[in-house]
Amino acid sequence: MRHRSTCWATLFSLLSLGLAVQVTQGFANEPELIERFEAPSATQTLIVRSTADISIYAPVVEAFLETQSDLAIVYEQWGSNDLYSQTRQECREDAPAADVVISSGVHQMVKLVNEACAQSHVSRETEQLPPALRWRDELWGITREPAVVVYNQELVPPDEVPKSRFDLLDLLRPTYTRYAGRIATYDIERSGLGYLFAFIDAQEASTFGALQEAFVRTQAVLSCCSSDIIRGVAEGRYLIAYNVLGSYAQGYQQTDDRIGIVLPSDYTLVLSRALMIPKGVDNTAAAAEFLDFQLSRVGQRALREALLISPLLETEEGAEGETLSSTALRPIGLSPSLMVARDQLTRETFLKRWRVTFPVP
Repeated sequence: MRHRSTCWATLFSLLSLGLAVQVTQGFANEPELIERFEAPSATQTLIVRSTADISIYAPVVEAFLETQSDLAIVYEQWGSNDLYSQTRQECREDAPAADVVISSGVHQMVKLVNEACAQSHVSRETEQLPPALRWRDELWGITREPAVVVYNQELVPPDEVPKSRFDLLDLLRPTYTRYAGRIATYDIERSGLGYLFAFIDAQEASTFGALQEAFVRTQAVLSCCSSDIIRGVAEGRYLIAYNVLGSYAQGYQQTDDRIGIVLPSDYTLVLSRALMIPKGVDNTAAAAEFLDFQLSRVGQRALREALLISPLLETEEGAEGETLSSTALRPIGLSPSLMVARDQLTRETFLKRWRVTFPVP
């Protein structure tokens, strides 16, 4: 039996993983939560830093450890911006503190690889990945998670469920719309993933400017985190949430049928969380095994069961069971093109427009 020491509460207050302890908050570049997984005979430790909630990723870690006899894993849950800053600082100081880094802020990960912060690994498993999910044999996409619209099924009438961005605009257009103050989305300054989704939306969609205008006019609520947004929808504080990770939404939906999920029919972004092995780590072999496991048949099954490879994409179902055309899926590939989102001038210009739209109180 593995021993666990868990810091603070996990996603959606569904913690059933052991003793919970609060972590000191308010300091930059620190993990939000830490949990240790180990077997009694563990003689070495692998440090994994990730933006995935521990409660979501724990079954994948446990499935991997079933293939190991002497390994412990310390899993650190980070916000994407802090994880990027910390990893970059350690890279520059040539002092990596994590053996594996996994992030939903894939544009940040591409930047780290481009700055020579990662080491390469080639295996049968990595070579089976599509080229779009493998960059320079130093960065790999391990999950498949759609960006979805989440709504409260008890409070949003079926004929008002927005099946596309155009439908969402129609809901927000009336002067006295009942959705005013009841729409939520990511705060792109606090969420690296939120920034990435918004940046790609701006390139992909003719609706982006109109949505921004509609959000500010109807006093949309900004939040850093998927869990906070989805919980708010379930509790009725928000009626609809835009661009939320489908893996988190579907996990919540399994225990709360108030949550409805839509894959937008105009297009649906698909994220693959990126994994890298920092340059200079000591546990290179164990880190490579952890990567290969997640790309293996057993590991892929564990990721599916954790909803990190979304069943929504495999069935291609949109709202109310409607079939979503595969042409509407927009996978976010791992490539140098993502570095445009990290370009300092581009980022500052984009955030400046965002601040004009959503002024800080």
